[in-house]
Amino acid sequence: MKILSKIIVVSSVLSVGAFAKYQASISPINKKIEQRMRQGNSYRDGCPVNLKNLRYLRLTYLGFDGKEHIGEMVVNRAVASDVVSIFKTLYEHHYPIRKIYLVSRYNGDDFRSIEADNTSAFNCRQATGSKKWSNHAYGRAIDLNPLENPYISHNGYIAHKASLKYRTRRHLNNRTPQDKALVVSGDFVVNIFKRHGWKWGGDWHSIKDYQHFEKR
Repeated sequence: MKILSKIIVVSSVLSVGAFAKYQASISPINKKIEQRMRQGNSYRDGCPVNLKNLRYLRLTYLGFDGKEHIGEMVVNRAVASDVVSIFKTLYEHHYPIRKIYLVSRYNGDDFRSIEADNTSAFNCRQATGSKKWSNHAYGRAIDLNPLENPYISHNGYIAHKASLKYRTRRHLNNRTPQDKALVVSGDFVVNIFKRHGWKWGGDWHSIKDYQHFEKR
């Protein structure tokens, strides 16, 4: 048994001890998860990253209903510990997340996942408006509460109707879960990702992708 920064390595599976009520685990992609990913069109032969370089995470998060839930996510093994630490901090700050499911639940369809306001990471797809691989296809990007934090094109277009009211990026006084989920420049959410070396799509110039965090 080897202990590194509170991460316990046991038989190639990482189990992260509870911090308050927060719990998380990091595991290699087993046959069952691979089957779900392939059947759900989030992984296929020819993707730019091999399954052995991906990790399956289960982690605690605070839902919009104020209750604890267990989410699941696939990320690159190089950023798995980052993600566990980041979501620990989000949980401790009572940052609400609508849901965290594998994008395979939505047949690998990014639009459908966003419509469900699903926080997700790995998806073997091209970048929006490009023929190049997205950083999601490497497991090095996360979309966080995507309806409250929309992608806005260079001409101001927002594809999801439920996101239109979030074009203006400021917190209100009602402090609803939706308002708390809003990611705004200077927020602790942005700062904690950046502290781990991640970049935020809200800092981009020609477009804004407020849901998007990535580590190249």
